[in-house]
Amino acid sequence: MDYSKKLKKYINVLVHEGGSDLHISADFHPTIRVDGSLLPMQSEPVLTKKDTAAFAELLMGKQAFKNFLTVKEADFSYQTKDGNRFRCNAFFQRGAIGVVMRFIPKEIKTVEELGLPPILETFARKQQGFFLVVGPVGQGKTTTLAALIELINQERAEHIVTIEDPIEYVFEPKMSLIDQREVRLDTANFRVALRSAFRQDIDVLLVGEMRGPETMAAAVSAAETGHLVFSTLHTNDAAQTINRIIDSFPANQQEQIRLQLASALLGIFSQRLLPRIGGGRVPAYELLIANKAVANLIREKRTHEINTVIETGAKDGMIDMNHSLAELVAKGEITPETAMQYSLNPKLLDKLL
Repeated sequence: MDYSKKLKKYINVLVHEGGSDLHISADFHPTIRVDGSLLPMQSEPVLTKKDTAAFAELLMGKQAFKNFLTVKEADFSYQTKDGNRFRCNAFFQRGAIGVVMRFIPKEIKTVEELGLPPILETFARKQQGFFLVVGPVGQGKTTTLAALIELINQERAEHIVTIEDPIEYVFEPKMSLIDQREVRLDTANFRVALRSAFRQDIDVLLVGEMRGPETMAAAVSAAETGHLVFSTLHTNDAAQTINRIIDSFPANQQEQIRLQLASALLGIFSQRLLPRIGGGRVPAYELLIANKAVANLIREKRTHEINTVIETGAKDGMIDMNHSLAELVAKGEITPETAMQYSLNPKLLDKLL
């Protein structure tokens, strides 16, 4: 098999179909994900263990592949000759190699083009603070953050540093100076890169993902000391996000991080991509704006009341997930059944529909 030619064909199919991911797994047809559904390429042969290993080596390069055989896991980026970029993960399963390739569009869409609320742009225009975009894997968090970073890039002369594993969207400097650092390629890890960031005269910092208490502490400290910091977490909503951050620390450090978070937090945006009636996906979302009331709840260990604050905070620009879902149903974008499936409080949503 000509693996280079086959890979190019698989990628062309993915791009043509508007897919988000390409799966290369032994004993399966190559498979793409389109609008959230997995679609096997039935016209292509089932892949063998030899095939998937060859694809992995082609994607990573010989030296990286050799290292992968030792550690059994690898995150990396891949770019085709025509500029299509992918975030890739290689792994072993039942003794065979599997690879998943997430397609990263070349174009960085605006908040409006993504169907997100305009109020998000206000967070990109802040001078300092900590803003999080949260949600499960594959729900568009990175794409949302890219829209905010690109807005800064277009409007202000700032020094923007991104720390990613791997780099996904590639920014073209416009008004801003942008340095993008990839873990393992440009820096040992997030912790080391964050420590160095304080000596790099940065204005805006994007941390691709907060991993562990050291990364979280450094990100919050950066926001406290005059920087605008963006990051992501795999959490479901604002209250859970705050608790996850605080609970990541030993008991004797939790009070300190709680106070720092209360002081530095700007907001938390939680999003989901839902199947749209007629095809495609549409975002539903929740937005917590960290006003004085929210800061007090964090300090006083009353994060369980945050959902109520969001539900009653529309006049301050807050958005709760159930109202977002109900609005999508009213517009005919999604079915009531889909809304109920994605709601974290179906009883309350039922009253809104």
